[in-house]
Amino acid sequence: MASQADKTMDKLVSLAKRRGFIYQSSEIYGGINSCYDYGPLGVEMKKNIKELWWKSMVYERDDIEGIDSSILMHPKIWEASGHVDGFSDPLVDCKICKTRFREDDIDINKPCPKCGNKDSFTEIRQFNLMFKTYMGPLQDTASIVYLRPETAQGIYVNFHNVREAARKKLPFGIAQIGKAFRNEITPGNFIFRTREFEQMEMQFFVRPDEDEKWFDYWKEERMKWYRRLGLSQNKLRFHEHIKDELAHYAKAAFDVEYEFPFGWQEIEGIHNRTDFDLSRHKEFSGKDLQYYDDQTKERFIPYIIETSIGCERTLLTCLIDAYTEEEDRVVLKLAPSIAPIKVGVFPLVKRDGMPEVAKKIAAELRGSYRVFYDEGGSIGRRYRRQDEAGTPFCITVDTETLEDQTVTVRYRDSMEQKRILIDNVKTFLAEELKF
Repeated sequence: MASQADKTMDKLVSLAKRRGFIYQSSEIYGGINSCYDYGPLGVEMKKNIKELWWKSMVYERDDIEGIDSSILMHPKIWEASGHVDGFSDPLVDCKICKTRFREDDIDINKPCPKCGNKDSFTEIRQFNLMFKTYMGPLQDTASIVYLRPETAQGIYVNFHNVREAARKKLPFGIAQIGKAFRNEITPGNFIFRTREFEQMEMQFFVRPDEDEKWFDYWKEERMKWYRRLGLSQNKLRFHEHIKDELAHYAKAAFDVEYEFPFGWQEIEGIHNRTDFDLSRHKEFSGKDLQYYDDQTKERFIPYIIETSIGCERTLLTCLIDAYTEEEDRVVLKLAPSIAPIKVGVFPLVKRDGMPEVAKKIAAELRGSYRVFYDEGGSIGRRYRRQDEAGTPFCITVDTETLEDQTVTVRYRDSMEQKRILIDNVKTFLAEELKF
């Protein structure tokens, strides 16, 4: 029997496809595991999430600069970072049903969770998560390159380039949004863990004696951002990594966790990476990545406070948090700032000049907002379709509009309606849709 969590996820996956948020990649060919395409609403919502993150990190601050580094980088970068030798998962296969598992996800002393056979697992072996390919005409060891498994290394190797071009002094950060690729053994839970994903990472460079201060600062800043994103506060928490959980490079690490239908899971990592990364790249490249403090006359390798978040996982978190079943409707109560469609515009009926007025309003709003015009079906059905899409406001042109130039504005969450002048529609939306 399906659990309540499975039922909730099934409903969300169905809505995501029906309303054009997310599709299985290559679906007409049977699909490809753990790869997804983003439809008209999904691509808008992803864009809005990325813009809100970028705005908070770069536009609203004077101590963070942005970059966009290459997906393909020199292979020695991944040797320096430890990914070639250490970026792997312990893997076992069931010899009976051939199912593959991460060894740390199951108890290999118990029966296979898939087929129930005992003593059926292979020996544990390490599986590197990086996708390998070749650059150039020859496929030999000299031409091996990797699809990056994270965006952070592109920031570290550009530390001096950005610092000099932007004339930055410590403390300062570098932000990046970009694709990363991991050949995950056990992806799943819809888009929670995928093989191709987009990261939003910020690396903040600090003096070694100020690392703890800035680590605490960024913990608080990142939790504030999730409140701005509109997530339920009772479903958010910090998880501190104990000594055995810490990555080899980390002095301290906290995860921001969200309570999904399938349990508490990480949605962002905040790490004190010390001077590990710049020291390693200094060693492997032979380039001096020390910072010179012209006030104290010191040279040192900066410590790094990292904040790392996945765009797709954030999108899933927002969809789950917003998904609401009410007595006679399903509604996505998304924060207006990330809703893919900002406003729906409808004529009450397709006569008496109402469509012409509604189309004129929609045309005037386009360019400022993503607008959806709809004149098909009853007004109630049109409202319900926009509720499922997460559209925060609907504007309806009716008989009264033709008399006094007012329209009905409907609020998605409360279904409250009020009248405003057509001339005030843009001002109303500008106020309601502030980031």
